[in-house]
Amino acid sequence: MSASAAVAGARPTTLLPVTHLFRISAYWLGLTAIDAAVSQFAQYQITYTDIRGGFGIGLALAMVSVAAPLVAIVVQPTVGSISDYAVTRWGRRKPFIVAGSLLDIVFLAGIAWSNTLLMLMAFMTLLSFSTNIARGPFQGYVPDLVAKQQVGTASAMVGLMQVAGNIAGVALISLGAMLESRPLAVLAVAVVELVAMISVVVRVGNGLPPKPREGRRWRSIALETWGTDILRERSYVWLVASRLFFLVAGGIMFALPQAYLKLVFGYSEAQTGATMMVMLATIALASLAGIVPASRLSDRIGRKPVIYASCGLGAMGVGLAAAAPVVSVAVVGAGFFGVASGIFIAVDWALMTDIIPRASAGRFMGLSNVATGSAPLLAGVVGGLVLDGVSMAAGSAVGPRASLLVAAGLYGLAALLLMPVVEPGRGPARPSEAAAPPLPA
Repeated sequence: MSASAAVAGARPTTLLPVTHLFRISAYWLGLTAIDAAVSQFAQYQITYTDIRGGFGIGLALAMVSVAAPLVAIVVQPTVGSISDYAVTRWGRRKPFIVAGSLLDIVFLAGIAWSNTLLMLMAFMTLLSFSTNIARGPFQGYVPDLVAKQQVGTASAMVGLMQVAGNIAGVALISLGAMLESRPLAVLAVAVVELVAMISVVVRVGNGLPPKPREGRRWRSIALETWGTDILRERSYVWLVASRLFFLVAGGIMFALPQAYLKLVFGYSEAQTGATMMVMLATIALASLAGIVPASRLSDRIGRKPVIYASCGLGAMGVGLAAAAPVVSVAVVGAGFFGVASGIFIAVDWALMTDIIPRASAGRFMGLSNVATGSAPLLAGVVGGLVLDGVSMAAGSAVGPRASLLVAAGLYGLAALLLMPVVEPGRGPARPSEAAAPPLPA
């Protein structure tokens, strides 16, 4: 494809082989496995060891959650935007994916053997820097390659791999907790990402050519990322806001299960590890059950109605967990949460891909990380502070339940913020899309 076609935002028209779609999606497995594993590892360290010192569980979780998302918010869109213009023999995205992935391995090792709260927070922050060097360009790489006819399929595969990544990350750390070998579980996650990175870099094409720099300095391009012209894309802005509150709601559910099981039901670390495996299986199966039907349904009736349904199911799930008199009821709530998460992962990504200007996919997909990157920070801070505050006022067993009720309200807010989004029509391709020549395999 010519540079002029790239500037115009032309969409590739040649369908990718299923193996290529699988390889692209598989890297999401590696990235998501890292997110899940590091989050779970930090929770076990803070809940069941003396690493937190004199801090409460909620405050300690908030402390280690603060810096990493802030780094992600800055690094991912900035590097993604730079990659839109990068000229290399590997294309405009792959060098960043390789560099970020290799640094991830180093910082994951540091996390695995962190023995102080400050050390854990430092390596989690460094990991956020490295993984977002890869993540920003990679999020632009996918729209570079996927034709309009394959957006639904690619979205479903992305969702499946993200669920698989969450399963892998949580399962490895939970198994490590049961076997008292959590550091080795973190290193296993590093291997998962490395294999996925090699697969996509070696076997998948380079995507769109770079946008012309026209003599501009890289500093100017980096600053362009944060230009106010982004506000003209009103549907994009509303969608990012909706995504933020949906992910914060789910993040609270994901950030507090160890504290929930310990404080509400008095579970030991081993009991928590075993119960987490049951909850993980429930969430995973429910997510997988929802992804493909939701993706296909969204192709027929639109993306927004399906996302509204995911908000309702998410609120129902965390509400059940908040009110659960026994763990089995909480597991049912986890099932509703899993369906909601699976639907959202698949359909929200497709809607974002439909809306963004394609030539600047690295920038726009990276800026969507303002929501993705902020969510763990806000979930840890909001959920953790509500947990500690309510626990001091009403008892330790009430705090986690109150945090989950807050999450239910945030799902409702996500649905409200989605309303102003104008979903593009699903009719014939635009002229710029139809004219795009095939991409090399």
